[in-house]
Amino acid sequence: MTLAAVAHTSLPVGHPRLVDFEARAMGSPLRLSLVIDPARTGDVERATEAWLAVRTEFRESDAAMSRFSDTSELTSLNRRIRLAEPVALSRRLRQALVTCDRARRLSDGRFDPRVLLDLERLGDRGAPLDPWPSTAGRKRPAGPVLEAAPGRRFHLDRQVDLGGIGKGLALRWSADAVTRLGVDAFLLDAGGDLIVHGEPPEGGPWRVGIEDPTGGPEPLAVLNAADGAVATSSVRRRRWTSGDETLHHLIDPTSGEPGGPGLLAVTVAGPDPAWSEVWSKTLFLAGRAGVAAQARRRGLAAWWVTEDGTLEMTAAARQRTAWTAGEGV
Repeated sequence: MTLAAVAHTSLPVGHPRLVDFEARAMGSPLRLSLVIDPARTGDVERATEAWLAVRTEFRESDAAMSRFSDTSELTSLNRRIRLAEPVALSRRLRQALVTCDRARRLSDGRFDPRVLLDLERLGDRGAPLDPWPSTAGRKRPAGPVLEAAPGRRFHLDRQVDLGGIGKGLALRWSADAVTRLGVDAFLLDAGGDLIVHGEPPEGGPWRVGIEDPTGGPEPLAVLNAADGAVATSSVRRRRWTSGDETLHHLIDPTSGEPGGPGLLAVTVAGPDPAWSEVWSKTLFLAGRAGVAAQARRRGLAAWWVTEDGTLEMTAAARQRTAWTAGEGV
């Protein structure tokens, strides 16, 4: 997972500066850092409007896509699957599922949200879908995530989890809302996945730290982020024990079991937060043996941390890296 490293430097009076807003949303800390110019009329009011827009987007995204909420649209959809009835979907949920289906095709099936029952079986419980059908030994999904039916109605063949990509889409929609308000420069961070636009007050790119998934207090690297997104798939926080096993939430859809052998975290920088999330998870599931080849084949700026704590990266990532532990600036 990444941590936004926003420096509040001492700047001259009247110089553009940062203003921060913080809350929690979609199970994560949420922070919006905006650059305001005291000399520009309406900047303070615009910043407040931008924060309200972000909170609204995240609240509505949670209402559409949360698997932990008993009243979300996604929970309702997951409960209706056994009825095999096509249903109408909101814009947000429909767009999320369409994006997932495209991601499934582009990732050769490595990214697939139809792992909810596997998560439940393994002990990562959300809103109840009782009775729980067993997923052990079941054939893994191969066809489309979302299928259209007459009358702009849709059908799922298996329950889905939209956790990571849902947060990525909420970041995308929130950033669009902020830019529509005329905000020139900001950083929006949701639990370490983030999107930036423009420049911080001191100029140059925003600096973002790559968190040490082994729990170390210092970042493993600092990267330059400019007009784009950074997303991380990591096992640092959502992991638990079952008997003698340590499990985590990054499920390989081909097996229904936790994937990513030999890896602790993968970070991807790209133009869009939802797609950065897709590729970080896809690369993680490739495991230590396959992550480098997959990242380079797709031309991704990617950083990954192996089980022994070693940080590795692609050439595209090296060009964006300002500092790594042990190297200095």
